[in-house]
Amino acid sequence: MPTNLLSFSGLSQVEELRRSLLDWYDRQGRDLPWRHTTDPYAIWVSEIMLQQTQVKTVLPYYDRWLAKFPTIETLANADQQTVLKAWEGLGYYARARNLHRAAQVIRDRHGGVFPQDYEATIALPGIGATTAGGILSAAFNQPVPILDGNVKRILARLVALPRPVRLALPQLWQLSQTLLDPQEPRRFNQAIMDLGATCCLPKTPTCPQCPWKFACTAYNLGVPAEFPMREEKAPLPHKRIGVAVIWNDHQQILIDRRPQSGLLGGLWEFPGGKVEPGETIEACIRREIQEELGIEVAVGPHLITIDHAYTHFKVTLEVHYCTYLSGEPQPLECDEIRWVTIQELEQFPFPKANVDIIKAIQERG
Repeated sequence: MPTNLLSFSGLSQVEELRRSLLDWYDRQGRDLPWRHTTDPYAIWVSEIMLQQTQVKTVLPYYDRWLAKFPTIETLANADQQTVLKAWEGLGYYARARNLHRAAQVIRDRHGGVFPQDYEATIALPGIGATTAGGILSAAFNQPVPILDGNVKRILARLVALPRPVRLALPQLWQLSQTLLDPQEPRRFNQAIMDLGATCCLPKTPTCPQCPWKFACTAYNLGVPAEFPMREEKAPLPHKRIGVAVIWNDHQQILIDRRPQSGLLGGLWEFPGGKVEPGETIEACIRREIQEELGIEVAVGPHLITIDHAYTHFKVTLEVHYCTYLSGEPQPLECDEIRWVTIQELEQFPFPKANVDIIKAIQERG
């Protein structure tokens, strides 16, 4: 891969790439609600929601979010639990926490107005270089490049990148900047994202419909699906988790709120923990409840088994009904605990796997 990416094509071919992509976008671009506004707040929300999440999943959340939090100020002033509940089901909850914190930073340091300066934008919680480029180009038509997963794949095929993307990020950023149309950065960035989402697909690219096939090295070599080059990945670790649905004599269930730091921070869950080698599920639950909450429970019948995958590991939740026996519940390894009724469970933000537990409780009663 050339170190000077202008030598890859020459200026005239760069201009042809820009022109052909924008012509394609005029015909094939997706009609998405955040493309009908230049409000940086609405665009910012869409950019965050679209991180590692498909458009069809985001659309209803986007509309509900803006109805509930129509401005940066309303989001900044909202309680975190309200924010997490509005995000419930979208996953990667750090995104919601960062949106909330960033809104408070904008309220407190920028007078409630989203900054137009790149350095101020990228300093906000949860905003990296690609997200900053997406916001600033879409909201203010600033010529700031992006390099999300779709764009990495397109560029790796365009130049037949001879090494994994992770090992060529500076060069790919340079290429993204080189190709970006300085006159129409808003449309160009939206177009290249659409090209990756609808045409330059990971496994089955529709190359005959691609406006860049004339310049795509991988296509002209006849091996587009071989790029980007793949790295060997270790198998995901698998954890078995014993989970307790603890009932008291008042037909209430004990739930706890996770610490702010770490995975699923600030969300509520049913208590439990990892099964140790040689340990039964029942023994795990009794031990974890004693360590986490300082109480004794009797482990009852099995409720549900749930398999769930996160980015870096998989879990199997073995959920049992339990009866509270003795001790005063204490938040020893969490931020807060509460006894709630089945009906009240709906009021709290839970991770997706725990939502499945709630459904099972509602069905079983």
